[in-house]
Amino acid sequence: MNQLNHRYVAALSFLLACTANRLQAEGLPLAAPDAVGFASGQLSQIDAVVAEGLRDGEMAGCVVCVGRRGKIAYLKPYGHRQVEPTKIDMTVETVFDMASITKPVATATSVMLLVERGTIKLTDRVAEHIPEFAQHGKDAVTIEDLLLHQSGLTPDNALADYLDGPAKAIENVNALSLREQPKTKFMYSDVGFIVLAELIRKKTGQDVHQFSQENLFRPLGLNETGYVPRQELRERAAATEQRDGHWMVGEVHDPRAYHLGGVAGHAGLFSTARDLAVFAQMLLNRGEFGGKRVLAAETLDVMTAGHPVSSGIRGLGWDKQTGYSSNKGDGFSDRAFGHGGFTGTTFWVDPELDLFVIFLSNRLHPDGKGTVNKLAGRIGTIAAEAIER
Repeated sequence: MNQLNHRYVAALSFLLACTANRLQAEGLPLAAPDAVGFASGQLSQIDAVVAEGLRDGEMAGCVVCVGRRGKIAYLKPYGHRQVEPTKIDMTVETVFDMASITKPVATATSVMLLVERGTIKLTDRVAEHIPEFAQHGKDAVTIEDLLLHQSGLTPDNALADYLDGPAKAIENVNALSLREQPKTKFMYSDVGFIVLAELIRKKTGQDVHQFSQENLFRPLGLNETGYVPRQELRERAAATEQRDGHWMVGEVHDPRAYHLGGVAGHAGLFSTARDLAVFAQMLLNRGEFGGKRVLAAETLDVMTAGHPVSSGIRGLGWDKQTGYSSNKGDGFSDRAFGHGGFTGTTFWVDPELDLFVIFLSNRLHPDGKGTVNKLAGRIGTIAAEAIER
């Protein structure tokens, strides 16, 4: 009898392991909207909103992904991932330059993992770990200040500071002066997240790409998420603008990230809608997916809690309610958190509604003139209002 029980337990363990591995490999399953609590037909309103954006030239194309209850209820491509020099249809497998969604998904989540491990503390002064950073009155800036964009650092320093390679670029960042006193003003700063990536490198010996792959993306089975995408992913990436006479396709658009070798704390991450849906579900599951836990629930609670800043509410690396939140839309709860990216990407999660809304577009292609924040916000509103309370 004991031998039979042992075999039963072993077989069950194997079945559970296979199920977890399949979840990781396949991502989230698809479901009819009404099967996960959306009012029948309501999400179809997204078609008209996107059609208007395409007609007005706000983007060449996009992918919309909406999910609840552990499933994807709406996943649809629109338009083209490239229109110049030739037209290529958008697909749900299209790879997008995430731009500033890099900040919370790769950099801030990696920093919070180091906090969880006791490697650093949020209240630590950055200069305790990067002594060179203390120059010109920056010695009081804390890790939490950087995550909340209230360090007093400039939003961006001169592009010329990045032209002599990554090592010199970090020297130039460390030599910057503050524009404001720490903790006094919310001032969205790419520079602050470049510093956070350097902090990760100093404490782990790995750059933010290596650390996030090893500790976040690979454990979650996100094989299409990362910096400097491999050739197979580049071949199905959405185009942005031209650089030096060629179209950027699978090449980071942000010029500072480009001169940092494509790996930076503020930009450089690439991903797909399906991969981001898994990351969103991990957040809704409070740190785990498919049997793999990448963050403690308590760590995520700290990360996504509301922190009052001078012009709204922020999370640690996440937006919650500020002037940058127009891409969220209406109807979300106070627990919602998310972020947008310059290339036309948005990512919002609401634990209270058990909802995620992902909007990925190539609004910069081909002429750099598209604008999609309000459009993305309208899609978020449709999704939130479609939930049957």
